[in-house]
Amino acid sequence: MKKNLQTRSGKIILTIIIIAGALMPQLANAQVKVVPPDSIEYQGALYQKAKAKSAYPKVVGYVSFILPLETLTLSTGKFTPNFSNHTTTIGFPVGVNVLYSDKFGFSYEFTPNIKASGGSSKMNDILFDPGTMFRFQHGFTLISRLAFDTNGRYGFTPVFNQVYARTKAVNYFVALSLPTRFGNSEAASLGLNMQIGFTFN
Repeated sequence: MKKNLQTRSGKIILTIIIIAGALMPQLANAQVKVVPPDSIEYQGALYQKAKAKSAYPKVVGYVSFILPLETLTLSTGKFTPNFSNHTTTIGFPVGVNVLYSDKFGFSYEFTPNIKASGGSSKMNDILFDPGTMFRFQHGFTLISRLAFDTNGRYGFTPVFNQVYARTKAVNYFVALSLPTRFGNSEAASLGLNMQIGFTFN
């Protein structure tokens, strides 16, 4: 009788194992949810992955100061340095760069200019000069700006910008620009400016 019980128990265990083995693939398939590629859920998952990987567009602000070094009056060929006749001008460009990729962006810049002469100083004008940014390797950027000045002058300004130091919080840059100006019943001019500042990361 004991032998019959052992045989019967063995058959029951063997039957349970066979049934469990047959049901396992069905249970596994039931837990895997198949999402069609054209479904909203599938497309949403792809969008979230792409959004997580993309760092653009990115908006960064910056502050700086700018010094006119030399100005050439095109009609006469006369050069006028910034510090001639005890007169000097300094600007404080502040702006926002909208970066669309590693190679392209757009910059919005406002520059209040202060003029000092004869022992006194005054707020002289405000320049608005938006422009496109062409970004290259090693922190170099070429910016082509339009220029609209409250003193009545207008024109364009090519800017050659180089990042020379990077930290976690800010990037330090130096730039040379060639402001070309027209209008307000004055002769056309070409200048050379130096700008130093930093962008917030």
